[in-house]
This record gives sequence, structure tokens and C-alpha cells, in this order.
Amino acid sequence: METLEFILPAISYSAVWPQIILVATALFVLLIDVFKRKAKTASIAFISLAGSMIALACLVMTWPTSGGSSFGGMAFTDGFSFFITLTVLLILIMTIMISINYQKFFLGINCGEYYALILFATCGMTLMAAAGNLILVFVALETMSVCIYALAGFHKDQLRSTESALKYFLLGAFASGFLLYGFALIYGATGTLDIAKLGKFMTSHPQILNSKLLFAGLIMMTVGFGFKVSMVPFHMWTPDVYEGAPTVITGFMATGVKAAAFAALIRVILVPLISLKGDWTTIMWIAAFLTMTVGNIVALAQANIKRMLAYSSIAHAGYILIGFVAGTGLAQAGMLFYLLAYALMNIGAFGIVALLGKEEGEYDQISDFAGLGFKYPMMGVAMSVFMFSLAGIPPSAGFMGKFYIFTEGIKAGYVWLVIFGAINSIISIYYYLRVVVVMYFHPSEERVVMPKPSRTTVLALAIACWGVLLMGIFPSYFWSFATHCVFTLM
Repeated sequence: METLEFILPAISYSAVWPQIILVATALFVLLIDVFKRKAKTASIAFISLAGSMIALACLVMTWPTSGGSSFGGMAFTDGFSFFITLTVLLILIMTIMISINYQKFFLGINCGEYYALILFATCGMTLMAAAGNLILVFVALETMSVCIYALAGFHKDQLRSTESALKYFLLGAFASGFLLYGFALIYGATGTLDIAKLGKFMTSHPQILNSKLLFAGLIMMTVGFGFKVSMVPFHMWTPDVYEGAPTVITGFMATGVKAAAFAALIRVILVPLISLKGDWTTIMWIAAFLTMTVGNIVALAQANIKRMLAYSSIAHAGYILIGFVAGTGLAQAGMLFYLLAYALMNIGAFGIVALLGKEEGEYDQISDFAGLGFKYPMMGVAMSVFMFSLAGIPPSAGFMGKFYIFTEGIKAGYVWLVIFGAINSIISIYYYLRVVVVMYFHPSEERVVMPKPSRTTVLALAIACWGVLLMGIFPSYFWSFATHCVFTLM
């Protein structure tokens, strides 16, 4: 009788040490919360912060020198996953640091489940960047999404927060259905869910390029990922959810979710399905143009700063999509650079808005910032830096991010798309500088009082401000880093 030999797949736990630590920290935080029911302290937040820093340290110690995979190809250990994981962990650390100050006014978030949900969501984001199989991509995306649904509605006593969570959940579940159906069609056309094997199959079977099943799967996946990155016309949820969610969570969503979704978009579509570039280039060209144009034009009319930043995030997704349309290796490096720059300037901007929290609600109207530039000078300087960077004014990280992406777009031959991107950048200057003008040239609102921020919040905002300026003044170091990480992409 013939015996079957079981071959154990290659397993490298170092590939998932950050995820293991994040999950362990989340579970430990929940246990601590159970035993400290009657004595809520900031210790829960500091334990979460310590676990996040340990995860970051483990990631740095496992710096990949070349592309590789583990767990039978389920997880990639290349520079691309390293860069996205590093970005997401930085977002996590700054979010927790700002939350320590935010919880003084919204005591409902001073609990284990709040920080556990953030840690679990981050675990899902990092797995999306490292996933080597479409099944793991979907599981990681749902792990992230379910946590974000709950976090968006964490202000249970506020109707606006509950509405945002319900809207995000219903539309997100619908988009996940499209994504999963797209994966099923891709499997039906190619016979594999492995991303590396998918790319090889496309190369060795050129006749598959004419498959309607494959093209339908590509459209379905674009819908699913387009929802997560707030791409027009799948962006309608963004302003309502950003406005209703706790401000700290809004910043976490606007940066971490977008970084993970763009990582999956590159990993699943741009790299293995590059042979289909002729089919999706026109669609993505139109999507990039509409995304940045709609985002910027609607942002002009917003009086609520969270809604303004929400439409701003839609516009920035359009800029990043220019790199996706270009599709070259350097364009992908530009996307990574932009994602890191966007994370720093956006988490900083939402962190400033969170500083104006109060027990009755939040000061989230642009008019509430009147006179705060002189009333709170350091806050005014930091907010100005973030607004200048979001507008793409040099020397800032936002300017260099647009420069790299626009340059690669021109090299790839998409001159008109880059021209439209530049025009949109000029339009955006108005609503970003409006915040600065209100802070320095409008009379102070006496009713708006910013409580003394915690040291961790000051440190987080200082890191964000310093990072934005550093990436703008010395961009070559970060550009070389992003380029190296892209060229180890499996």
C-alpha cells in the first residue's frame, strides 16, 4: 500500500511576531480591564502603548533583506509588507498616545475594549499588507473592518456616532460581498487563490487575458477595495462616518485603513494582474480624476472641519491613484512615500481637533478655531504645518509626495491626469489655508477653551510635525527606503 507523506510547510514565526504581540496585548488589556472594573486608570492605555512599541521593535529587528514568504506562501516577508506594517504601527502608537488625552473628556473610551479593538484592527491592517493568499486578504480585511465598525460608534450616547457606525457597517458589508465574489471569480478563472501563483499563471497563460470571468472578478475587486480607499463613486460613506466617529478614531480610520487598503490594492491587483493593465487603466484613470476632483470641490463648501478633512482624504486617494495608474515600480514607491506622509500629516491634524474636546461634545466647526493661533501658539504652529503639508506647499512631506507621484505619472505618459492633479492641488489650497486664516486673522472665540494636553499627546503631535518637516526637507532618505521596499515586492 502506498503511504502518503505529510510535508509541513515552511513556518517562520518571525514573519508574524508583530501580529502575535498585538493580539497578545489586546487579550491582556481585556483581562486587566475585567479585574479593574471599579478603578479605571490610564494603565490600560499605557499597557497598549507598550505592546505597540514592542511590536514595532520586533518588526525593526526582522528587517527583510530580500523578498520571501512563510506559512506555505500565506504570508510575505518582503520590504513592501515591512514598510506598510511600519507605517500602520506608527499610526497605532500615535493614536493611543492621543487617546490618553481624549479619554479625559469621553470617559467611555477609557476601557479595555476600546484599546483592544484598536489593536485587533491594526493586526488586520498589517496582515492585509503581508497576505500572500486571497483568503488571508479577506480575513484580514474583515478583522480590521469589524473592529472599525464598533469603534466608529463608540460614543454610544451620541446619535450621530451610532448613525455613522450603522452606515459604515451596512455599506462595508455590501462592499465586502463584492470583494469576496470577485475573489471567487478570479479563482474560477485561474484555479488558484495564491497571489504569487496567480501572477505566474497570468504570465504562462496569455490566453486568459481575454476571459470575461477574469475581467468580471477584477471589476468586483476594484469595487471592494475602492470602498475602503474612498474612491469615487464608492466614497459616499466617508464624510458622515468621519464626522460621527470619535475624532481619534476618525484619524485612525483615515490613515490606517487607507494604508492597508492601498497595500492590498497593489498586492492583489497591480502586481499579479499587471498583464491586464490595458483593461483597467482607463477605468482607474477616470476614477483617479473623479476622486480628486469631487473630493476637493465638495471640501470647499464644508464648515465642519472633520467633514472637510473627510473630503480631503477622498482627494488624496485620487492623488495616490495616479501612481496606481502609472503602475511602474517607482510609481509604487511614490505611493508608499505618500501613504507615510499622509499618515503623519492627517493623524496630526485630527489630533489637534481632538485637543478641543469637551464633556458636552467636540469643537469641530472651522469657526471654532478662530483666534486659537495666538491663544495657543504651539497648537497653531502645528496645525499650520499640517495644513500646509496637506495642501502640498513646500517644504513639506505632502509636497514631496505629490512631486514623486506626479513625476512618475508624467514618465508613464499620463500627462493630462497629472495636470488635473496639479489643478486640484491648487484648488485645495483655499480650504486648507482657510483654517490657518481663521486661526490667526479672526477674533478669538472665548467659549472655546483647550484643556492642558497630556505629555503623550504633545509628544505624538511633535513626532507627526517633525516627521512632516523631515520628509519634506530631507526626502531622499525616505524615498530610497520606499524604493528599496518596493523592489523586494513578491
